[in-house]
Amino acid sequence: MAMVIRRHVSLSERTTLKMGGEAACEVTIRSEEDFDELGKFLGSEILRPFVIGKGSNLLVAGDVSDVALLRVDSPITPQRVEQTERGLVFRARAGHKLPGLLGWAQKAGLTGMENLTGIPGTVGGAVAMNAGSYGTEMQDVVTRVCLWTPSEGLEWVDAEDCIWGYRHFTPGKACRCLIWEVEMALKQDSPDAVRKRMRTIIDKKKATQPVTAWTAGCVFKNPEGDSAGRLLDEAGFKGRRLGGCGFSKLHANFLENLGGGTADEAMELMNAAKNAVAEQFGITLETEVIIL
Repeated sequence: MAMVIRRHVSLSERTTLKMGGEAACEVTIRSEEDFDELGKFLGSEILRPFVIGKGSNLLVAGDVSDVALLRVDSPITPQRVEQTERGLVFRARAGHKLPGLLGWAQKAGLTGMENLTGIPGTVGGAVAMNAGSYGTEMQDVVTRVCLWTPSEGLEWVDAEDCIWGYRHFTPGKACRCLIWEVEMALKQDSPDAVRKRMRTIIDKKKATQPVTAWTAGCVFKNPEGDSAGRLLDEAGFKGRRLGGCGFSKLHANFLENLGGGTADEAMELMNAAKNAVAEQFGITLETEVIIL
């Protein structure tokens, strides 16, 4: 399987918010052999590289005509590695869909990631954002990450040598990198028990979050000791609309594309919400969604 390059690709078709312009190209990496070709490509093209997974936490709000989207797409299923004190260590490619990985873990009777049920995106994207839900974050289960950089190639880095934070991950050194594979450790449990916990989580999310709408997930990070959703609700932004965009009527921290929404409308709503919360509560909200 050789690296695939597609020219002039639509970001509105590659993001869950369904908006964005046309990128110069999309480069799909399918095997380790592709990285030599990728290094040569990036060295020969005057383009901004941007790693994209499923585009589930992305707002494209500017000119992207000079962007090269980098995507990992490998069909290899998760592989068991070894049994350790932390549990069963297994390996998954960065392009593997997170919901698919959770389904694989459930069938294998592995517990520790159930709280992440309902989070879209890929394994690599979940690590890059240190995705979390209901008290569980990716840093709780990751043991090693395989990174690629143009200068060093592929290299495994221990999770304890990485820097983890709230919706934040860096490999412990200053570099622009692409996540290729991830090793995680989970404890053993019965598949039925894992399934029941996953069902409880998804039912709770369906009741409180617009899981079927066109969104980019939570717009703002939760301030320490508080909830961005609560602050936005109190500031009057739950259900607030502008053109084809609006804050969800179900959860104020989700911005929805209601059909034909534009990035300008999304940014105007976000700025208005941020200013209102700062004025009313003295709290400056930080964006959680990645703005390209």
